[in-house]
Amino acid sequence: MEEQIQFENHLGETLVGTLHLPEGQSVGAVVAGHCFTCSRHTGILRHVAAELSRVGFSVLRFDFSGNGQSQGAFSDSTWSKQIREMAAAVALMRGRGAVWIGLIGHSLGAAIALLTAGRDDGIGAICRLAGRVGKELPLHFLTPAQQHALADTGTVDFTSRGRRLHLNRDFFDDAGRYDLTAKTRALKIPILMVHGDQDTIIPVSEARLAKAANPDRVELLLVNGGDHMFSRPEHQQQVSDFVAAWFRRQVDVSSSNHSNESK
Repeated sequence: MEEQIQFENHLGETLVGTLHLPEGQSVGAVVAGHCFTCSRHTGILRHVAAELSRVGFSVLRFDFSGNGQSQGAFSDSTWSKQIREMAAAVALMRGRGAVWIGLIGHSLGAAIALLTAGRDDGIGAICRLAGRVGKELPLHFLTPAQQHALADTGTVDFTSRGRRLHLNRDFFDDAGRYDLTAKTRALKIPILMVHGDQDTIIPVSEARLAKAANPDRVELLLVNGGDHMFSRPEHQQQVSDFVAAWFRRQVDVSSSNHSNESK
């Protein structure tokens, strides 16, 4: 069952989400964040959320401010703002009774999931779909001319997914504050890195970098022939099945550990 919901970020802007509810009692909750300039309706998030719900999870996929159906100006986007929005989504699920909560993020959403987990000791596990780990600033979507314009004027205009968009230097300066490799190394919870080996946006080497940074916590799923959006139906099914089974294992391990501690 799906339910359309709304909640507010720290600025009072209304964020819109889709909540997937399992048929029986929920075993836990998962919050899902989308990629840069995307929305909660990207194919891979819809497929993963549906499969997670099928195996017993409540899943909230939501639009960051300035994207999809959520309020706010895209030009005000920063990593820090989106971290606080994902934290608000986590708080919403806790308010609905969720005890165990995991995070999923795709591309930029994967960075936000990692950084959100680093600020919340109550997150049980995270899955990063096509996520970056290195320290490079997120300039790959800009042409050289646009990068020069940003350097000269502090602003840049670009088109993505049929939208004419605008960003200020604040977005890039804010992103530069975060070290994703260090955050990966520091986390003490299970991390699943899912990456297509034909990803031309964020190379598969980023997933291997995450494994090297935290080999005891990071598990890899490398999708043969997979692109950045996991756009082929067979890849979406492969990823959804694996991710759902992986999250279910994390909940089962957590439940077993708590049971042993109480004896």
